[in-house]
Amino acid sequence: MSVRILVVDDEPRYLRLLEANLLTEGYQVQTALDGENALESFSSMPADLILLDVMMPRMDGFTVCQRIRQFSSVPIIILTAKGEEQDRVRGLDVGADDYLVKPFSITELLARVRAVLRRAQVTEIGQNRFFTHNELRIDFARAEVWRGEQQVYLSATEYRLLLQFTHNIGKVMTAEELLTSVWGSEYREDKEILWVTIARLRQKVEDDAHSPRHIVTRSGLGYLMPPLEK
Repeated sequence: MSVRILVVDDEPRYLRLLEANLLTEGYQVQTALDGENALESFSSMPADLILLDVMMPRMDGFTVCQRIRQFSSVPIIILTAKGEEQDRVRGLDVGADDYLVKPFSITELLARVRAVLRRAQVTEIGQNRFFTHNELRIDFARAEVWRGEQQVYLSATEYRLLLQFTHNIGKVMTAEELLTSVWGSEYREDKEILWVTIARLRQKVEDDAHSPRHIVTRSGLGYLMPPLEK
């Protein structure tokens, strides 16, 4: 089945350019010219990936991303002319899986699309269906995460990152290892995207994100999920 991509941008010429290049690569494409239209389009026909411009009338991309994250874990790439660090961090904070700063080449965009779609294809690893770590429980078959009696909704990238910890429990993993395993080797030096995603993941799976029990920092070394005491 062909991958469906929703492209959201208020500049018609830019929208047509992205649509043409994605169609050439064999993707199905939906388009929207503003945030409200994007939400309506996604609600009526869910996509496999969203390319989301930030600066739009009526509703900006940050708000759209936040709204979608309330009910969907679809991969989202933020497209923005703002290259400042705070804007990149804000995009990741509201649930984006990746970001691209305009102007960018079509080659780079397509590479990011492939990388994000690859990360979204999460498969079960290991033979046990369930994993538990204190009050945290994962159903690998359903790709569901629970904290006690409450289901936790993770983005595809957050879930892949969590899986890295569960399948390497007790092992300290360096930032480079995590970036390569979850995002791909081209992200090996992008520590910022790892820091923000770990912070966001802790907010969802920890009782106290400032005193984590599931994803622990080992200063100067990396991160790990501590083994349970027997």
